[in-house]
Amino acid sequence: MNDDEAIALAIAEAQAAGARGEVPVGAALLSACGELLARDGNRTVERRDPTAHAEMLVLRAAAGKLGNERLTGTTLYVSLEPCAMCAGAISMARVARLVFAAEDPKGGAVLHGPRFFEQPTCHHRPEIARAGDAEEAGSVLRAFFQARRT
Repeated sequence: MNDDEAIALAIAEAQAAGARGEVPVGAALLSACGELLARDGNRTVERRDPTAHAEMLVLRAAAGKLGNERLTGTTLYVSLEPCAMCAGAISMARVARLVFAAEDPKGGAVLHGPRFFEQPTCHHRPEIARAGDAEEAGSVLRAFFQARRT
């Protein structure tokens, strides 16, 4: 599975999250050999859990599946630039690559805000890449929030 196919899974999870009334962010995690380990979308409302971001759910599911908190060699695909909490978890899990579609100037922590992986206190820095249709990923979010404002 290539980056664009995997990010399409994350965007599909984002759309499913939005349909559930969650902020539409989705994630998918692939092993070093390209096996899909986990995929999910935000579930903070459903679970009444502020940490139930798509990235966190996928990291937890994959760690359980592999029986290891270290997810070395994996690639995490996310529809939106991760926040600081998720960036910290990505670092702690030792994810090898992080690929995301849309930037998040307001809440993102990779290219924006604290730029988590650039901090000297960051113990592991994944390779960062962009893939997929950033406009499509962003439009899912814009439509979700616009519908709630009307």
